[in-house]
Amino acid sequence: MRPAGTRIVGVDVARGIAVLGMFVAHVLPDGGTENVADGRSSVLFATLAGVSLGLITGGADPAPRAERGRLLGSVALRGLALIALGLLLWTLDSGIAIILDYYGSFFLVLLPVLFAPRAVLVPIALACLTVGTAVLGAAPDDPRELIGSDWLLWLPTEWWVTGYYPGLLWLGYLLVGLVLARSDLSRRATQIAMAVGGATASIAGYGGAALLGRDASAHSNTLWEGLGAGGLAVALIGVLLLAARGWVATGLWPLAAVGSMPLTIYTAQIIVLALFRGAHPSGADAADEWVLLLGLVAGGLLAASLWRAVAGKGPLERVMARVSNLA
Repeated sequence: MRPAGTRIVGVDVARGIAVLGMFVAHVLPDGGTENVADGRSSVLFATLAGVSLGLITGGADPAPRAERGRLLGSVALRGLALIALGLLLWTLDSGIAIILDYYGSFFLVLLPVLFAPRAVLVPIALACLTVGTAVLGAAPDDPRELIGSDWLLWLPTEWWVTGYYPGLLWLGYLLVGLVLARSDLSRRATQIAMAVGGATASIAGYGGAALLGRDASAHSNTLWEGLGAGGLAVALIGVLLLAARGWVATGLWPLAAVGSMPLTIYTAQIIVLALFRGAHPSGADAADEWVLLLGLVAGGLLAASLWRAVAGKGPLERVMARVSNLA
């Protein structure tokens, strides 16, 4: 989404961790307890989606007004393409709650505030964290209790209220990422503030939930999970921005390669999971799942590294770039 020479290594590494974390969340044999990747990897992915939106629209120095119409059209086309790809992947029997169509709907809703100042973006993000989580806590799990049999409203209701990544909260993660991108990610002061502020929010979320007996588990979509997982995402991005330079950046290059083509690697993962599920109609045992997980992680790192070294931008990222350039 940015010229190869201007990519931010720490952001790519964070995105690579998010993608591989979703591999773990999707495949790791269920031991009856939540693992560290559950929920948190997708929250990190969502926050980074907001960062990417901010970067392609100018970062800390938003594009001039004359260019904004074209950029808004580009983001709208990206959103529609993500919805189409996400709905296509839902037709595969992967056993995974696809996140891409949710992202696409979030992109479209963000268009009116994409170039708004941080003084506007921050209160909206806080509203998602507070009002949004309160509404989700009172909402039914079945969309039919809200919309009856009106199938035209099914997808919007799933995307925003009853689904796995409900926009009433998850839009807030993208807004946080957008605010971060508008705060100049290259500044050391910004990076330190992200690391410290994110860690503080995460401790408040998970610690507060533990002390008060509240639910902060993965995909509980509560205030406590929002603070805990969202704060952890911000802290991790900040730490990686601080650390991913020099020889550290070189050592993290395979992770950055995965993070430079997340759409391709994520989609390939869904296809592999669908094939694996089809080959084990009665369910796979834990050993097979571990082999699958190790194969996905090693294969993803190797394939992304080779592709980036030889061809640069990922294949689906190339398609997305062409689609968005139609604006």
